[in-house]
Amino acid sequence: MGLESFITCILDVEMFMVRSFFGFIGRRGFEITGAFENFFKEISGLYYLTRSTLYCTFIEPFRGKPINWRPVWTQMEEVGVKSTTIVFLVSFLIGVILAFQSAHQLSRLGALEFVGALVGVAILRELGPLMTALVMSGRVGAAFTAEMGTMKVSDEVLALEIMALNPVKFLITPRFIALLIMLPCLTIMADLMGILGGFLIGITTLGIDPVTYINNSLDAMVIKDVVTGLIKSAVFAVIIV
Repeated sequence: MGLESFITCILDVEMFMVRSFFGFIGRRGFEITGAFENFFKEISGLYYLTRSTLYCTFIEPFRGKPINWRPVWTQMEEVGVKSTTIVFLVSFLIGVILAFQSAHQLSRLGALEFVGALVGVAILRELGPLMTALVMSGRVGAAFTAEMGTMKVSDEVLALEIMALNPVKFLITPRFIALLIMLPCLTIMADLMGILGGFLIGITTLGIDPVTYINNSLDAMVIKDVVTGLIKSAVFAVIIV
């Protein structure tokens, strides 16, 4: 009896370990499967939203369904006009900091007068669109998300669907068009403010001749830099929305 009990106990322990092992594998498998399922749901939802927004913006107006511009103007004021102060301030400070940092390095090479060229090209190509998009994503993106979330919770989106109205066309498209128009405009103004900040530091603190600063900046900057920055700002607008 003692040997049989011992063998039975060993078998029970082995069976428990096997069950625990396969149970662990099964639970982890379900968790991984659920994670993949949620991931693909998010991707499919993002694809549907992007496709619907682009369709309502660029295709429907040519099929007899014009865009209602009244909410677009309202969103342009919210997105653009009320964001100018913070965009100007951030861009100006970026130009100031970039001028100081580049002067520290260029002075070692005896090329201090090229600070203006470096500041202008860097802001037009990269920092102007990027910093404007970061500011807008923090201010406008958060506002859009909070507003859409409130509408979803209060069943306003469901009400539009019940009335056979496309929520994307009424809620997303005006904001998308407004941001697509205003972000490049804000980028241009941010470029000017950043270049102005670098210019003021160059002629006051760094002791660079104003004419030399302006000439070197104009020689380095080309139209391609401006176009590249505007294209980036349009792409950032799509990402933010």
